[in-house]
Amino acid sequence: MQKIDGIRHIIAVSSGKGGVGKSTIAVNLACSLAKLGLKTGLLDADIYGPNTPSMMGVAEQNPKVTEGSGSDQRLIPINKYGISLVSMGFLIEEGQPVIWRGPMLNSIIRQFLYQVEWNNLDFLVIDLPPGTGDAQISLSQSVPISGAIVVTTPQQVSLQDARRGLAMFKQLGVPLLGIVENMSVFIPPDMPGKKYEIVDDSNKGVPISISQPNKESSVVFGNLAQLIKNQFVNT
Repeated sequence: MQKIDGIRHIIAVSSGKGGVGKSTIAVNLACSLAKLGLKTGLLDADIYGPNTPSMMGVAEQNPKVTEGSGSDQRLIPINKYGISLVSMGFLIEEGQPVIWRGPMLNSIIRQFLYQVEWNNLDFLVIDLPPGTGDAQISLSQSVPISGAIVVTTPQQVSLQDARRGLAMFKQLGVPLLGIVENMSVFIPPDMPGKKYEIVDDSNKGVPISISQPNKESSVVFGNLAQLIKNQFVNT
C-alpha cells in the first residue's frame, strides 16, 4: 500500500448502485470540509459517469500539466470553492463514452492518485464508481483509506446493494464512517403541490452547501464534515 505524499486523510464515497446521489454527496462533503478551513481535494474516480465538473461549474475548463515528459509530468487540479478537483470529465468530450476494461480503469485511477499536484491536503474525497468492482477493490488495496461512506436511498433494492458495499469495505479492511440515506426530493404530506429539491443548484454548477448554506440539507452536510474533522483532525 502506497501513501500519497502530502495527503493526510482519504475519504471514499461509494454506493451499491447508480442514481442514488453519490456524486452530490461527495461534492457537498468536499465543499463542507473546505468551509471548515480544511485543505480539501476531490477526485472524481467515477470514470464512467464523471459529473463533478458540471456540478462544480467548471466543465468548460481544462487542467494544465507541469513541465516534463512521461511519468515526470503532473496534472494540475482545477480549483473551485477552495477545492482541488480532478476528473475524467476534463479529459473527454461531453457525451463521449468511456469503454474500458478493469486494467485500464485501474491505471487511470492510479494516475489520478499519484500523478497529480495535490500539494498538501487535509482531506481527499474520492467519488468512486457505483458497485463493488475492480475500481473499489484496486483503490482499497492501493492507498490507505481513512474511512468510507456508502450512499443509498430508502428503497429496499438500494439498501440491499448498499449492504453489499458495506460488506465489501469490511472485507477489505476499510474503516466504515457510515451510511448516508439520500433523498433528492421531499414532498410535504400536508402540501403535496410543493416539491423541495437538493439538486437544482448542482445543475447550475453551484453545490447547495455553497449557494444556500443555511438550508437544512446544507446544515446536514456541514454536520457531516464536522464529524469527520473531529474524528481525524483533532486526534
